[in-house]
Amino acid sequence: MHRGVPIIVGVGGFTSEVGKTTLLCELLRAFPGWEAIKTTRGHYRSCGKDPHACCVSDLLGDEPVIRSGRELTYSPGKDTGRYWDSGAANVHWVIATDSQVETGIKKALSYVQAPGVFVEGNSFTKFIEPDYFIMVIRPDALKIKSTAREAGRRVSAFYISGDAQASDKESVRAFLMKADLATQSGKSLIFSRRELPDLFAHVGQIKSSAAA
Repeated sequence: MHRGVPIIVGVGGFTSEVGKTTLLCELLRAFPGWEAIKTTRGHYRSCGKDPHACCVSDLLGDEPVIRSGRELTYSPGKDTGRYWDSGAANVHWVIATDSQVETGIKKALSYVQAPGVFVEGNSFTKFIEPDYFIMVIRPDALKIKSTAREAGRRVSAFYISGDAQASDKESVRAFLMKADLATQSGKSLIFSRRELPDLFAHVGQIKSSAAA
């Protein structure tokens, strides 16, 4: 387990739009006083999507940009704004190119004053080993992007977003086995929304161990 401070809990996703931010907000409500980190990987050109929604090319420079505090990170409806609305003690937004992610995430972590922090994204796990890493998956979109596969070795538990049924859980387990991402001989920890209290308990065990 990571021995430093803070406790680091990552929330990644197999694909985009699977519910990472929603789960992270649930975690913030369950662990009041914790902080949150959002990492946005940018590039020096338009990505072809809505520039008001995702492009950060105008913010990029020779060093990663870290914005901390409510004044610099609160925006209603945006991910960082949702963190604040869910009770985050502080929010840090890392804006970096691919080559700057390592420096950016490590610098952002040095700003954390709370006993624990939730970090959204997959790519940071290449440089930081989280104490607990949750991979979010949608049962109606069983596919995996490259950053998620790379982060697969860090996964502590899988979370099925939405109102999953028992059959969804079995479909996810079969997918994980086929993708060679299941652990413990196929007995991976898989939680659905109705099992959120159990997931919170697992994260709480990390918290308790660190306190001890």
